[in-house]
Amino acid sequence: MKAVVTMGNGGYEMLEYKDVPIPVISEGEVLIKVLAAGVNNTEINTRLGWYSSKVTKSTNDMSVNDEEKGAAAKEGDGGWSEATPFPFIQGTDCCGVVVEAFEEADKHLVGKRVLVRACIRHEGFGSRENIWMASDFDGAFAQYVKISASEVFPVECDWTDAELGIIPCAYGTSENMVQRSGVKAGDRVYVAGASGGVGSAVVQLAKRRGAYVIAAAEGEDKIERVRSYGADEVIDFGKNALDVLGEMSVDIIIDNVAGDNFANNLKLLKRGGRYATSGAIAGPIVELDFRTMYLRDLTLVGCTGWDGAVFPSVIEAIEKGEIKPALSKAFPLSDIVEAQKELVSRKHVGKLVLIPDHED
Repeated sequence: MKAVVTMGNGGYEMLEYKDVPIPVISEGEVLIKVLAAGVNNTEINTRLGWYSSKVTKSTNDMSVNDEEKGAAAKEGDGGWSEATPFPFIQGTDCCGVVVEAFEEADKHLVGKRVLVRACIRHEGFGSRENIWMASDFDGAFAQYVKISASEVFPVECDWTDAELGIIPCAYGTSENMVQRSGVKAGDRVYVAGASGGVGSAVVQLAKRRGAYVIAAAEGEDKIERVRSYGADEVIDFGKNALDVLGEMSVDIIIDNVAGDNFANNLKLLKRGGRYATSGAIAGPIVELDFRTMYLRDLTLVGCTGWDGAVFPSVIEAIEKGEIKPALSKAFPLSDIVEAQKELVSRKHVGKLVLIPDHED
């Protein structure tokens, strides 16, 4: 089959589109023909070695600085928990059709269009331990991928394959933050970076619960698109949200941007407010005044491993028509470099997706 193999830490030259063997399934697994695979920051971060504790810059800064690419990772700590298993196939998102099942009990999945839950709680949901498709083992930047049948979710809807292909990572991560931060009807929720894949999903998933959503986006085109996802207010990202909204003005912040805005954003929270995050696109090192945190009884919530109710809730939201896909553009799988360059440019709204050519 054709696949994109990431050969190691570094720049785009580490992405090789080539022939590799079709995966062979074993006990408990199914084989999926990949129909669409979304493009995510985590794949770029992994290739660059951004998860290294030695890295202090943003994903974008590392992407354009040749001296930074993979430098920290080469010292052996580029993965987010263990060494990344290079060379391997990335691709955290997968929409596909099941073509083979190892177990008789899983053969009912054959022929079904499915989404793959990329975050696997391999020690059960009573443990925070987790592994990820495309970070810890081969993913969906290929014509076929294998995965445990327990992580496969059939979905019945009229969305295109490309639209479904953007869902797992962004919407699963967003739903996890929405659930863990306890978003409920009437809450005022501030979403930083709302034009990205995760941000645009958070807007919809918070509105689904009846929250009042205030979003940040840069530029009139992005602002209008974010409004179309249901945001009640949209602030231009170039403005200081603290100046616009005032201190203690929101109940919950969901932020995958971090960087220099963190300290001011924290002041937006009312007493007892919650701040949930699963990323730091603008930079991982932030300034925290502990007095703001403890005097206001704030809760900071880190969100990586998805809880058990997260992915079923996303599937339900799709099938009930309660959310819509934030698809920006589709590329052939062979054009992965162009897709990742467009992602880093941050000029789009929503998500980008790769489509394998099954005529190869």
